Amino acid sequence: MRIGELAKRAGTTTRALRFYESEGLLEARRTSNGYREYAEHDLRLVREIQSLQAVGLSLEDTRPFVACLRAGHESGDSCPDSREIYRRKLAEVDACLDRLNTVREFLVARLAFQDPCVVPEEIQCSS
Repeated sequence: MRIGELAKRAGTTTRALRFYESEGLLEARRTSNGYREYAEHDLRLVREIQSLQAVGLSLEDTRPFVACLRAGHESGDSCPDSREIYRRKLAEVDACLDRLNTVREFLVARLAFQDPCVVPEEIQCSS
């Protein structure tokens, strides 16, 4: 399939696909007239990249998943390097949740101190 068809089927732009190619994540074969030609497998790679970016992984983080699929694995997360990315990202998310929980506890405490009847739903005020 040509780049326009791949972009349409993946729900992205030809510009994004060219960028993935420039970053080494996607490899286009060239026809005799210079058109980019992609296979069904490339659609799978693009969808993997998109799904990983949608949950907050950087484009660089997607590399092990793409490599895993290119190596013939059915899933991009079945390789050790991919799982390491998951572990690192999970640690980042946990740290972020810890920070947010600290902020939340501070806000609940300040609200409770200033107006004991105006606090989040799990801290009910009996009046």
